[in-house]
Amino acid sequence: MVKSVHGGDVYRHPGVIDFSSNMNPLGTPESVIRAAQESMTRIVHYPDVRQEKLIRALSGYEKVPEGYLFCGNGAAEVIFAYAWALRPKQALILAPTFAEYEQALQSVGCRVRLFPLREADGYRLTADFLNAITDDLDVVVLCNPNNPTGVPVEMELMKAIIRTCRTRGVRLFTDECFQDFCEDPERMTIRNYLKEEPEIFILKAFTKRYAMAGLRLGYGMTADAGLLSQMRAAVQPWNVSIPAQEAGVAALREEGYVERARSIVKQERAYLKASLEKLGFRVFDSRANYVFFKGEKGLCEKLLPYGVMIRDCSNYHNLGEGYYRAAVRLHAENEKLIEALGMLRKNSEKPDKRI
Repeated sequence: MVKSVHGGDVYRHPGVIDFSSNMNPLGTPESVIRAAQESMTRIVHYPDVRQEKLIRALSGYEKVPEGYLFCGNGAAEVIFAYAWALRPKQALILAPTFAEYEQALQSVGCRVRLFPLREADGYRLTADFLNAITDDLDVVVLCNPNNPTGVPVEMELMKAIIRTCRTRGVRLFTDECFQDFCEDPERMTIRNYLKEEPEIFILKAFTKRYAMAGLRLGYGMTADAGLLSQMRAAVQPWNVSIPAQEAGVAALREEGYVERARSIVKQERAYLKASLEKLGFRVFDSRANYVFFKGEKGLCEKLLPYGVMIRDCSNYHNLGEGYYRAAVRLHAENEKLIEALGMLRKNSEKPDKRI
Protein backbone atom coordinates (compact mmCIF):
# COMPACT_ATOMS: atom_id res chain seq x y z
CA MET A 1 0.00 0.00 0.00
CA VAL A 2 1.19 3.56 -0.72
CA LYS A 3 2.59 5.20 2.38
CA SER A 4 0.21 7.92 3.53
CA VAL A 5 2.37 11.01 3.13
CA HIS A 6 0.64 14.32 2.57
CA GLY A 7 1.35 17.96 1.98
CA GLY A 8 0.71 20.64 4.55
CA ASP A 9 3.24 19.49 7.15
CA VAL A 10 3.88 23.00 8.45
CA TYR A 11 4.44 21.61 11.95
CA ARG A 12 7.80 20.12 10.92
CA HIS A 13 8.64 23.13 8.70
CA PRO A 14 7.37 26.29 10.43
CA GLY A 15 7.62 29.60 8.63
CA VAL A 16 7.64 28.26 5.08
CA ILE A 17 5.18 29.27 2.35
CA ASP A 18 3.16 26.10 1.96
CA PHE A 19 2.71 25.11 -1.69
CA SER A 20 2.36 21.46 -0.69
CA SER A 21 -1.36 21.61 0.20
CA ASN A 22 -3.94 22.99 -2.20
CA MET A 23 -5.97 25.50 -0.21
CA ASN A 24 -7.97 28.40 -1.58
CA PRO A 25 -5.32 31.12 -2.13
CA LEU A 26 -7.58 33.73 -0.50
CA GLY A 27 -7.36 31.95 2.85
CA THR A 28 -10.24 31.20 5.21
CA PRO A 29 -13.13 33.72 4.93
CA GLU A 30 -13.55 35.98 7.95
CA SER A 31 -17.21 34.95 8.20
CA VAL A 32 -16.17 31.32 8.61
CA ILE A 33 -13.65 32.14 11.33
CA ARG A 34 -16.26 34.26 13.13
CA ALA A 35 -18.89 31.51 12.96
CA ALA A 36 -16.47 28.96 14.41
CA GLN A 37 -15.40 31.37 17.17
CA GLU A 38 -18.94 32.32 18.16
CA SER A 39 -20.00 28.66 18.27
CA MET A 40 -17.43 27.99 21.01
CA THR A 41 -19.83 29.43 23.59
CA ARG A 42 -22.08 26.41 22.89
CA ILE A 43 -19.56 23.58 23.13
CA VAL A 44 -21.03 22.56 26.50
CA HIS A 45 -23.63 20.83 24.31
CA TYR A 46 -23.24 17.91 21.94
CA PRO A 47 -23.26 18.80 18.24
CA ASP A 48 -26.55 18.35 16.38
CA VAL A 49 -26.38 14.63 15.60
CA ARG A 50 -28.69 15.18 12.61
CA GLN A 51 -26.68 18.16 11.34
CA GLU A 52 -30.00 19.69 10.22
CA LYS A 53 -28.84 23.27 9.70
CA LEU A 54 -25.77 22.20 7.74
CA ILE A 55 -27.65 19.61 5.67
CA ARG A 56 -30.33 22.18 4.80
CA ALA A 57 -27.70 24.69 3.66
CA LEU A 58 -25.86 22.03 1.63
CA SER A 59 -29.07 20.92 -0.02
CA GLY A 60 -29.69 24.46 -1.24
CA TYR A 61 -26.08 24.93 -2.32
CA GLU A 62 -25.79 21.66 -4.26
CA LYS A 63 -29.44 21.64 -5.43
CA VAL A 64 -29.99 18.07 -4.28
CA PRO A 65 -32.54 16.66 -1.80
CA GLU A 66 -31.48 16.66 1.84
CA GLY A 67 -31.84 12.87 1.82
CA TYR A 68 -28.94 12.58 -0.64
CA LEU A 69 -26.36 14.03 1.76
CA PHE A 70 -23.84 12.60 4.22
CA CYS A 71 -21.45 14.79 6.24
CA GLY A 72 -18.19 13.65 7.75
CA ASN A 73 -15.13 14.71 9.69
CA GLY A 74 -13.31 15.76 6.53
CA ALA A 75 -13.36 14.07 3.13
CA ALA A 76 -11.19 11.27 4.55
CA GLU A 77 -13.93 10.11 6.94
CA VAL A 78 -16.43 10.09 4.08
CA ILE A 79 -14.08 7.91 1.99
CA PHE A 80 -13.56 5.46 4.85
CA ALA A 81 -17.28 5.41 5.75
CA TYR A 82 -18.07 4.56 2.12
CA ALA A 83 -15.60 1.66 2.15
CA TRP A 84 -16.75 0.39 5.55
CA ALA A 85 -20.42 0.52 4.51
CA LEU A 86 -19.99 -1.00 1.06
CA ARG A 87 -17.20 -3.49 1.88
CA PRO A 88 -16.34 -4.10 -1.77
CA LYS A 89 -14.28 -7.11 -2.81
CA GLN A 90 -12.62 -5.56 -5.87
CA ALA A 91 -12.09 -1.93 -6.89
CA LEU A 92 -10.44 -0.05 -9.74
CA ILE A 93 -8.49 3.16 -9.11
CA LEU A 94 -6.12 5.30 -11.14
CA ALA A 95 -2.35 5.38 -10.78
CA PRO A 96 -1.38 7.98 -9.74
CA THR A 97 -4.24 9.25 -7.61
CA PHE A 98 -5.08 10.26 -4.01
CA ALA A 99 -3.76 7.61 -1.59
CA GLU A 100 -6.75 7.54 0.78
CA TYR A 101 -8.94 5.63 -1.66
CA GLU A 102 -6.60 2.65 -1.61
CA GLN A 103 -6.04 2.92 2.13
CA ALA A 104 -9.79 2.94 2.87
CA LEU A 105 -10.53 0.09 0.47
CA GLN A 106 -7.73 -2.10 1.79
CA SER A 107 -8.90 -1.47 5.37
CA VAL A 108 -11.92 -3.69 4.56
CA GLY A 109 -9.94 -6.32 2.69
CA CYS A 110 -10.76 -5.04 -0.78
CA ARG A 111 -8.46 -6.03 -3.64
CA VAL A 112 -7.41 -2.84 -5.44
CA ARG A 113 -6.64 -2.91 -9.15
CA LEU A 114 -4.57 -0.04 -10.55
CA PHE A 115 -5.13 1.57 -13.94
CA PRO A 116 -1.85 3.28 -14.92
CA LEU A 117 -2.06 6.71 -16.50
CA ARG A 118 0.60 7.36 -19.11
CA GLU A 119 3.02 10.26 -19.15
CA ALA A 120 2.89 10.10 -22.97
CA ASP A 121 -0.81 11.02 -22.71
CA GLY A 122 -0.06 13.85 -20.30
CA TYR A 123 -1.64 11.68 -17.56
CA ARG A 124 -5.02 12.18 -19.21
CA LEU A 125 -7.59 9.39 -18.81
CA THR A 126 -8.33 7.82 -22.20
CA ALA A 127 -11.11 5.64 -23.59
CA ASP A 128 -9.18 2.40 -23.00
CA PHE A 129 -10.19 2.83 -19.35
CA LEU A 130 -13.63 1.54 -20.36
CA ASN A 131 -12.13 -1.90 -21.08
CA ALA A 132 -10.80 -2.04 -17.52
CA ILE A 133 -14.33 -1.79 -16.07
CA THR A 134 -15.14 -5.48 -15.80
CA ASP A 135 -17.98 -7.48 -14.28
CA ASP A 136 -15.90 -8.67 -11.33
CA LEU A 137 -15.49 -5.12 -10.00
CA ASP A 138 -17.64 -3.70 -7.21
CA VAL A 139 -16.58 -0.07 -7.50
CA VAL A 140 -14.64 2.30 -9.75
CA VAL A 141 -13.00 5.27 -8.01
CA LEU A 142 -12.17 8.44 -9.95
CA CYS A 143 -10.79 11.81 -8.86
CA ASN A 144 -11.89 14.53 -11.29
CA PRO A 145 -9.72 16.53 -11.77
CA ASN A 146 -7.19 14.01 -10.61
CA ASN A 147 -4.81 14.50 -7.71
CA PRO A 148 -1.84 15.08 -8.12
CA THR A 149 -1.97 15.71 -11.88
CA GLY A 150 -4.88 18.18 -11.96
CA VAL A 151 -6.00 16.69 -15.28
CA PRO A 152 -9.79 16.37 -15.63
CA VAL A 153 -11.81 13.59 -17.26
CA GLU A 154 -13.45 14.76 -20.47
CA MET A 155 -17.23 14.85 -20.06
CA GLU A 156 -17.93 12.53 -23.00
CA LEU A 157 -15.64 9.92 -21.49
CA MET A 158 -17.24 10.42 -18.08
CA LYS A 159 -20.66 9.76 -19.61
CA ALA A 160 -19.30 6.59 -21.20
CA ILE A 161 -17.88 5.51 -17.83
CA ILE A 162 -21.28 6.02 -16.21
CA ARG A 163 -22.96 3.92 -18.93
CA THR A 164 -20.34 1.18 -18.66
CA CYS A 165 -20.62 1.02 -14.87
CA ARG A 166 -24.39 0.76 -15.17
CA THR A 167 -24.13 -2.06 -17.75
CA ARG A 168 -21.53 -3.95 -15.70
CA GLY A 169 -23.32 -3.47 -12.39
CA VAL A 170 -20.39 -1.53 -10.91
CA ARG A 171 -20.64 1.40 -8.51
CA LEU A 172 -18.94 4.71 -9.35
CA PHE A 173 -17.28 6.85 -6.65
CA THR A 174 -16.17 10.25 -7.95
CA ASP A 175 -14.15 12.82 -6.02
CA GLU A 176 -15.10 16.33 -7.22
CA CYS A 177 -13.30 18.26 -4.47
CA PHE A 178 -11.11 20.25 -6.87
CA GLN A 179 -13.78 21.13 -9.43
CA ASP A 180 -14.55 24.36 -7.58
CA PHE A 181 -11.29 25.81 -8.92
CA CYS A 182 -11.89 24.80 -12.54
CA GLU A 183 -13.15 27.36 -15.04
CA ASP A 184 -16.63 25.84 -15.48
CA PRO A 185 -17.36 23.43 -12.60
CA GLU A 186 -21.04 23.09 -13.51
CA ARG A 187 -20.06 21.50 -16.83
CA MET A 188 -17.73 19.03 -15.11
CA THR A 189 -19.90 17.72 -12.29
CA ILE A 190 -22.05 14.59 -12.65
CA ARG A 191 -24.36 15.74 -9.86
CA ASN A 192 -27.31 15.85 -12.27
CA TYR A 193 -26.98 12.09 -12.79
CA LEU A 194 -27.58 11.24 -9.15
CA LYS A 195 -31.36 10.77 -9.37
CA GLU A 196 -31.26 8.40 -12.33
CA GLU A 197 -28.01 6.68 -11.32
CA PRO A 198 -28.21 5.71 -7.62
CA GLU A 199 -24.97 3.73 -7.96
CA ILE A 200 -23.05 7.04 -8.21
CA PHE A 201 -21.48 8.61 -5.13
CA ILE A 202 -19.91 12.10 -5.29
CA LEU A 203 -17.36 13.29 -2.74
CA LYS A 204 -16.98 17.00 -1.91
CA ALA A 205 -15.31 18.93 0.91
CA PHE A 206 -15.01 22.36 2.49
CA THR A 207 -11.27 21.76 3.00
CA LYS A 208 -9.86 23.24 -0.19
CA ARG A 209 -12.78 25.41 -1.35
CA TYR A 210 -12.87 27.48 1.83
CA ALA A 211 -9.37 26.79 3.24
CA MET A 212 -10.85 24.96 6.24
CA ALA A 213 -8.51 21.97 6.53
CA GLY A 214 -8.12 22.30 10.30
CA LEU A 215 -11.87 22.17 10.97
CA ARG A 216 -12.42 18.87 9.09
CA LEU A 217 -15.65 18.95 7.10
CA GLY A 218 -16.46 16.86 4.05
CA TYR A 219 -19.62 15.49 2.49
CA GLY A 220 -20.95 13.03 -0.03
CA MET A 221 -24.00 12.82 -2.27
CA THR A 222 -25.92 9.82 -3.55
CA ALA A 223 -29.53 8.78 -4.19
CA ASP A 224 -28.83 5.39 -2.58
CA ALA A 225 -30.61 5.76 0.77
CA GLY A 226 -29.55 2.28 1.86
CA LEU A 227 -25.87 3.07 1.35
CA LEU A 228 -26.20 6.34 3.28
CA SER A 229 -27.85 4.48 6.16
CA GLN A 230 -24.96 2.01 6.24
CA MET A 231 -22.44 4.85 6.15
CA ARG A 232 -24.09 6.57 9.11
CA ALA A 233 -23.94 3.29 11.01
CA ALA A 234 -20.21 3.03 10.22
CA VAL A 235 -19.21 6.31 11.91
CA GLN A 236 -19.44 7.50 15.48
CA PRO A 237 -22.33 9.77 16.54
CA TRP A 238 -21.58 13.51 16.66
CA ASN A 239 -18.81 13.06 14.08
CA VAL A 240 -19.05 16.70 12.93
CA SER A 241 -18.30 19.23 15.69
CA ILE A 242 -20.32 22.34 16.49
CA PRO A 243 -17.59 24.71 15.14
CA ALA A 244 -17.33 22.68 11.91
CA GLN A 245 -21.11 22.68 11.36
CA GLU A 246 -21.45 26.42 12.01
CA ALA A 247 -18.39 27.25 9.90
CA GLY A 248 -19.80 25.14 7.07
CA VAL A 249 -23.11 27.00 7.06
CA ALA A 250 -21.29 30.34 7.00
CA ALA A 251 -18.97 29.16 4.21
CA LEU A 252 -21.82 28.19 1.91
CA ARG A 253 -22.93 31.84 1.84
CA GLU A 254 -19.53 32.93 0.43
CA GLU A 255 -20.35 32.67 -3.28
CA GLY A 256 -18.41 35.79 -4.27
CA TYR A 257 -15.34 34.50 -2.44
CA VAL A 258 -15.37 31.23 -4.43
CA GLU A 259 -15.79 33.07 -7.75
CA ARG A 260 -12.95 35.45 -6.86
CA ALA A 261 -10.67 32.54 -6.00
CA ARG A 262 -11.51 30.78 -9.27
CA SER A 263 -10.51 33.88 -11.23
CA ILE A 264 -7.23 34.23 -9.31
CA VAL A 265 -6.43 30.54 -9.76
CA LYS A 266 -6.95 30.74 -13.52
CA GLN A 267 -4.59 33.71 -13.85
CA GLU A 268 -1.93 32.47 -11.43
CA ARG A 269 -1.99 28.89 -12.72
CA ALA A 270 -1.13 30.25 -16.18
CA TYR A 271 1.69 32.31 -14.64
CA LEU A 272 3.14 29.31 -12.80
CA LYS A 273 2.92 27.04 -15.85
CA ALA A 274 4.64 29.56 -18.13
CA SER A 275 7.32 30.37 -15.53
CA LEU A 276 8.08 26.72 -14.78
CA GLU A 277 8.33 25.91 -18.48
CA LYS A 278 10.68 28.87 -18.96
CA LEU A 279 12.92 27.38 -16.26
CA GLY A 280 13.00 24.10 -18.18
CA PHE A 281 10.54 21.98 -16.19
CA ARG A 282 7.99 19.76 -17.91
CA VAL A 283 4.55 21.01 -16.83
CA PHE A 284 1.38 18.97 -17.31
CA ASP A 285 -2.08 20.34 -18.14
CA SER A 286 -3.58 20.85 -14.70
CA ARG A 287 -6.97 22.58 -14.56
CA ALA A 288 -7.13 22.60 -10.76
CA ASN A 289 -5.65 24.94 -8.14
CA TYR A 290 -2.24 23.30 -8.37
CA VAL A 291 0.37 22.56 -11.01
CA PHE A 292 2.03 19.19 -11.62
CA PHE A 293 5.52 19.19 -13.05
CA LYS A 294 8.65 17.12 -13.58
CA GLY A 295 12.20 18.11 -12.70
CA GLU A 296 15.36 16.94 -11.03
CA LYS A 297 15.40 14.83 -7.89
CA GLY A 298 15.45 16.39 -4.44
CA LEU A 299 13.73 19.69 -5.20
CA CYS A 300 11.59 19.62 -2.05
CA GLU A 301 14.55 19.50 0.31
CA LYS A 302 16.52 22.03 -1.72
CA LEU A 303 13.65 24.54 -1.62
CA LEU A 304 13.12 24.48 2.16
CA PRO A 305 16.10 26.80 2.91
CA TYR A 306 14.46 29.31 0.53
CA GLY A 307 11.31 29.26 2.68
CA VAL A 308 9.01 27.39 0.31
CA MET A 309 7.59 23.86 0.50
CA ILE A 310 6.19 21.88 -2.44
CA ARG A 311 4.73 18.38 -2.60
CA ASP A 312 7.05 15.50 -3.47
CA CYS A 313 4.91 13.06 -5.52
CA SER A 314 7.35 10.14 -5.48
CA ASN A 315 5.12 8.13 -3.12
CA TYR A 316 2.25 8.00 -5.62
CA HIS A 317 1.78 4.81 -7.62
CA ASN A 318 3.19 5.03 -11.16
CA LEU A 319 5.37 8.03 -10.34
CA GLY A 320 8.85 8.28 -8.91
CA GLU A 321 11.43 10.80 -7.85
CA GLY A 322 11.36 14.05 -9.77
CA TYR A 323 7.57 14.59 -9.89
CA TYR A 324 6.13 17.51 -7.94
CA ARG A 325 2.91 19.35 -7.20
CA ALA A 326 2.68 22.99 -6.19
CA ALA A 327 -0.45 24.85 -5.10
CA VAL A 328 -1.53 28.00 -6.90
CA ARG A 329 -1.21 30.82 -4.37
CA LEU A 330 -1.34 34.62 -4.58
CA HIS A 331 0.98 36.28 -7.08
CA ALA A 332 3.63 37.56 -4.65
CA GLU A 333 3.94 34.07 -3.15
CA ASN A 334 4.04 32.41 -6.57
CA GLU A 335 6.84 34.78 -7.54
CA LYS A 336 8.83 33.60 -4.50
CA LEU A 337 8.46 29.98 -5.62
CA ILE A 338 9.64 30.79 -9.13
CA GLU A 339 12.49 32.93 -7.78
CA ALA A 340 13.64 30.09 -5.50
CA LEU A 341 13.50 27.54 -8.33
CA GLY A 342 15.37 29.97 -10.60
CA MET A 343 18.13 30.39 -8.02
CA LEU A 344 18.43 26.64 -7.65
CA ARG A 345 18.70 26.23 -11.41
CA LYS A 346 21.28 28.99 -11.63
CA ASN A 347 23.39 27.55 -8.82
CA SER A 348 23.26 24.07 -10.32
CA GLU A 349 24.64 25.41 -13.60
CA LYS A 350 27.70 27.01 -11.97
CA PRO A 351 30.93 25.13 -12.81
CA ASP A 352 32.68 23.34 -9.98
CA LYS A 353 35.86 25.38 -9.34
CA ARG A 354 37.29 22.97 -6.78
CA ILE A 355 40.73 21.56 -7.68
